[in-house]
Amino acid sequence: MTTLLVKNIHTLVTMDAARREIRDGALFIRDNVIEQVGTTSELPQTAEEMLDLEGKYVVLPGFVNTHHHFFQTLTRTVPAAQNCDLFHWLKNLYPIWANLTPEGVYISTKMAVAELILSGCTTASDHLYLYPNNCTLDDEIRAAQEIGIRFHASRGSMSVGESLGGLPPDSIVEKETAILQDSQRIIEQYHDNSRHSMLRITLAPCSPFSVSQDLMRESAAMARNYPGVRLHTHLAENETDVKYSLEKFGLIPGDYAESVGWLGEDVWHAHCVKLSDRAIAKFGKTGTGVAHCPCSNMRLASGIAPIRKMLDRNVPVGLGVDGAASNDGTNLLYEAKMAMLLARVGSCEASAMTARDVLELATLGGAKVLGRDDIGYLAPGMSADFIAINSDRPQFAGAQDRIAALVFCQAERVDYSFINGKKVVDRGQLTTVDLGQLVEKTNQMSQKMRSGSRM
Repeated sequence: MTTLLVKNIHTLVTMDAARREIRDGALFIRDNVIEQVGTTSELPQTAEEMLDLEGKYVVLPGFVNTHHHFFQTLTRTVPAAQNCDLFHWLKNLYPIWANLTPEGVYISTKMAVAELILSGCTTASDHLYLYPNNCTLDDEIRAAQEIGIRFHASRGSMSVGESLGGLPPDSIVEKETAILQDSQRIIEQYHDNSRHSMLRITLAPCSPFSVSQDLMRESAAMARNYPGVRLHTHLAENETDVKYSLEKFGLIPGDYAESVGWLGEDVWHAHCVKLSDRAIAKFGKTGTGVAHCPCSNMRLASGIAPIRKMLDRNVPVGLGVDGAASNDGTNLLYEAKMAMLLARVGSCEASAMTARDVLELATLGGAKVLGRDDIGYLAPGMSADFIAINSDRPQFAGAQDRIAALVFCQAERVDYSFINGKKVVDRGQLTTVDLGQLVEKTNQMSQKMRSGSRM
């Protein structure tokens, strides 16, 4: 048994039921679980490890990333895809992604997770949906475990290629029998539904334009045979996506999702930019979640997701950075600011999304979307996932509200991050990976991938 005391916190943002913001706060942790929360004077004065934040730091629950494609870190700012909408962007990138290898999956995962952790993320979901050249989800899981993120790994898939009316080339789609067999293997080998679990599995057929309705139904049936296995896909990302669903299935996206059994508390959809009001109401009634990816939606000119309307209708919403080839960054602090600003400009209403609203999306919202009751807020019995940001920075000078400043004034990275009670960022530096070597290796693999050679 090990204990940790974090004390003299300027403001401890708990995100608990009362949304307490505790001045001169403190946390007492035993192993990987929070044992006490309160003021510094109220908590024990000693522990095996102590961190004195000297009244300068804001501490929050770790952020939750609900949608990403780690492998795309290898294909940022590809010239041919810089100024494209979704379908043309994909068409330009599919041939490059066909060169992905197991080592590429492994390295890109480490790079993406490093960026996420430095920007405050402690739990991440990733959607790996193509498996050329003997790639497996195991490659991604190994990398995530080594760097120390709490991880929801999605066994994605594409099965409908161009010859069957889908968008991806036939060369990078899989047979549906193979997809289902590997999905079962991954679940039974890795999924841990226990409280404080560091690894859970999701089944994630990629999109209406790359998988069949049968695969959607069969994946849902399989997932629901295992406790805690959730379902994830892309939905209603732009007008072309809506048009495809109407032409292919005779259904708009929300009705398509309902027709294949993809509504419910165990389901969340990425984007939902063009979700109808009727579908939003059904999402709210059924507890179906949404991963909001504002930077990607702007980058691809997809539109502005009606997040305020979703929240008002009780739709669970979390933040996602989306793939690093459609963002082209992996920074949840920045994503939070963009979510706040985009909600305001989309509604022409300055109060549509506050700084605290968007911090709630990044913590509690993401936890609910991923079906977690052990992360997202700081209270006794919760996982010891938290971040600390020094507010004595130039960009915060003159800020009257230190919590709002985290969003408005744009903190670029955290100073401390603890995941499952372990320190993974110490004074702004990752403790679990050599960042310089990782960047160099990522650049090398990216170049090989773009040039068409095997990595």
